[in-house]
Amino acid sequence: MDTSIIFSLVLVVAAIYSLSQMVRIVPQGEEWVVERLGKYHTTLLPGLHLLIPIVDIVAYKIVTKELIQQTREQEVITKDNAVVIISAVVFYRVTDPGKASYSISNFESAVANMTTTTLRAVIGGMTLNASLSQRDVIKAEVAEKIRDSLSGWGLTLGNLEVQDIRPSPNLQEAMERQAAADREREAAILIADGQKRAAIAKAEGLRESMILEAQGRLESAKLDAQAKVELAEGDRKSMGLIAEGITAGEAAPHFLLAQHYINSVKKLSESGNSKVVFMPADWQQSLAGAVGALGYLGTSLGDKK
Repeated sequence: MDTSIIFSLVLVVAAIYSLSQMVRIVPQGEEWVVERLGKYHTTLLPGLHLLIPIVDIVAYKIVTKELIQQTREQEVITKDNAVVIISAVVFYRVTDPGKASYSISNFESAVANMTTTTLRAVIGGMTLNASLSQRDVIKAEVAEKIRDSLSGWGLTLGNLEVQDIRPSPNLQEAMERQAAADREREAAILIADGQKRAAIAKAEGLRESMILEAQGRLESAKLDAQAKVELAEGDRKSMGLIAEGITAGEAAPHFLLAQHYINSVKKLSESGNSKVVFMPADWQQSLAGAVGALGYLGTSLGDKK
């Protein structure tokens, strides 16, 4: 092949390469870091740019869209020596491509490690219950601690979320056993309290029943006593009237006494258990008195007519 043709082809290729290196188009959502003779020169924003071939080179192509960095799950020991498993998600954006390119070798790995170590430090200063229930506090403390570091790397923290936080399997099993024991203890307390209340109610009911029964017996005794008093008073008045009649010589009292006497003897003779009827020794005098009383009563009635 002719030497001139080869030289011409080389010149064409070099021209095409130089043109491709000189005219650069930066897409939206990216910013390119340009070095001139090995030193940082400028940052190319989205659009068309002209560079000096061989002298200017694109060293880094930085994505300026919001980036997502998910930390791996890690075991952290809390303040009260409990083990929890935690992971987080960090949302951030590159705002200074120059710093992001030259201040740290790999900002993505740096963000992940910074978030992980900060989470360990924050959780280590909290108790188990606080770490499981205060996600907002954890998020705020971690975000505040890593924000300055990210700013020094040319990054801006957008948001940080605690993705997951849970006890370790062994701790979770122990917590479940403790919760079951607490539930059993509360149930036993409720049962004991119910039995206590039932016993108190039963005792109060028994006491009230005994009080009512005593009051009833007292009222009954009062009524019985009152009835006996009234009966005795009636007997006393009756005996007084009889005594007055006898003293006055009236026949009615004598007849009444004779009638009671005869009735008493009659009941004694009619008793089914009595095989022998005992007659008083003065039955003849008593009977004569009764007959005399009847005669006296008949005479008195005849005189009145």
